[in-house]
Amino acid sequence: MKLRVSDIKQYIYCPRVIYYQYVLPVDRKITRKMEYGRQEHLELDRLEKRRKLRRYRLTEGKRCFHTHLYSSRLDLEGKLDMHIITDKGLFPVEFKHTGRKISLNHKYQVAAYAMLLEDNYNTTVRFGFVYLNLRNEIIPVEITPGMRQYVRQILTKINWIVKEEVLPEAPRRKNCCTDCEFRKFCGDVG
Repeated sequence: MKLRVSDIKQYIYCPRVIYYQYVLPVDRKITRKMEYGRQEHLELDRLEKRRKLRRYRLTEGKRCFHTHLYSSRLDLEGKLDMHIITDKGLFPVEFKHTGRKISLNHKYQVAAYAMLLEDNYNTTVRFGFVYLNLRNEIIPVEITPGMRQYVRQILTKINWIVKEEVLPEAPRRKNCCTDCEFRKFCGDVG
């Protein structure tokens, strides 16, 4: 089954999102936050084309926007916000509309995109970036062997949830439920 990079991000946020997307598909409520984030992505694209790469601690390179990537090895696809091609290597960049610090699910989303770039360009990706636009901060993310292994484990778990039609346990941290588009379907979450 072909999965999306966003599934990895969602699984880390809450595994139940996977269940409601694949096993028991329900109408998704597009939240105000989601719509605003979509509009912000368009504005970031426009601004990023004019900026210098110095913000990424790079001197020169080529920016590529909204690249569709697929790996038959991982059976994974995604549309990367941006990647930078330099003499030093490839660097995936994910734009996030948040004033908070970088989240674990953002780091692993970048790691998954790094793996897709590796398969598509037949190279090794050592670093990526998360651009937190409300903080105007670019966070480097080192792509480690452990991160690659964890991405593969998550893909296995997602496939298991879908194949076995298993509703995962509710997340321990309930703050992620506040803005969840599937909140009304989880009867055991307050």
